[in-house]
Amino acid sequence: MRFLYLTVFWLLSICVLGQSPAPLISRIAFGSCGHQDRPQPILDTVVLYRPDVFVFLGDNIYGDTKDMRVLREKYAKLGAKPEFQRLKKATRLLATWDDHDYGWNDAGRHYPFKRESKEIFLEFWEEPADSPRHQREGIYTSYLFEGQGRRLQLILLDTRTFRDNLRKYKGEIRRDKRYFYSLDYYPHETSDATLLGEAQWRWLEDELLTPADLRIIASSTQFGITFNGYEAWANFPHERQRMLTLIRKTRASGVLFISGDVHYGEISVLREEGLYPIYDVTASGITSTWHFATPNENRIEGPVMDNHFGLITVDWERSDPLIRMEIIDIRNNQRVEYSLPLSATSFP
Repeated sequence: MRFLYLTVFWLLSICVLGQSPAPLISRIAFGSCGHQDRPQPILDTVVLYRPDVFVFLGDNIYGDTKDMRVLREKYAKLGAKPEFQRLKKATRLLATWDDHDYGWNDAGRHYPFKRESKEIFLEFWEEPADSPRHQREGIYTSYLFEGQGRRLQLILLDTRTFRDNLRKYKGEIRRDKRYFYSLDYYPHETSDATLLGEAQWRWLEDELLTPADLRIIASSTQFGITFNGYEAWANFPHERQRMLTLIRKTRASGVLFISGDVHYGEISVLREEGLYPIYDVTASGITSTWHFATPNENRIEGPVMDNHFGLITVDWERSDPLIRMEIIDIRNNQRVEYSLPLSATSFP
């Protein structure tokens, strides 16, 4: 009965929105943190794997400006790169943003030019004129792919437009003996601060009610890591718990996160009673690198400190489809591989 209800809900949504699923896909590549002034040879490596889509997870340029002319020029630099053009010709490009392409380092809802930045973003990524992204605040969106009796849902979150300010450490309090580096931020302790905003949360609940076998949720910042003093969902623990609670509430199977931001790659997993394991594959290093990886008790693979991209491949031919998560580096070496059956991401 519940499946029948959800199927009817999904069909009604298609009728109302005028949307229909695209053909089923099996290979999703993704990455983040690419500076427009630097060569991006990793994009040519991506082409070799012939992905069905490539998801830009944010920091797709380093805008960091309140001058929209400068922001537009930096997008133009990315768009003119031959390696970007080759990737664009080879596969479908999808994108969300993080702070640097949103407009300012670590910025949230108080960035004063977020509406102007949004229009530049949608123009550069050639968002169709009838896309709901043009009609609502923020750039969150979703895609549905269907075939062979299976459905794959790709959800792109907006972690910038509605996000409240982070809580900053000051002075010597930034030092914590548990960490070998200075901390920037500490977690919100109450639920009066938001990461996604109420409108996006309501939309996301409807999305998770849509029937799908596998749901890949793209978040610009890491979802599955433990607190490390930098930007991540760990700074909004009540919001991360809200996400886990929502997955349980909607009985949404097949949820898997992809994320960027940190300038290295890894796989993390969150385990909670009453919920299947929630994996987070981080690919962050189209051009950027970092000199250390922060502590992360939830890390099960990585870190990869070289330039790289992420790849999820689904073998739909199996009775229990196999999900393979990989991180491929600039030398075309597979640095991380972790596989699991689709049934491992479902409720009992």
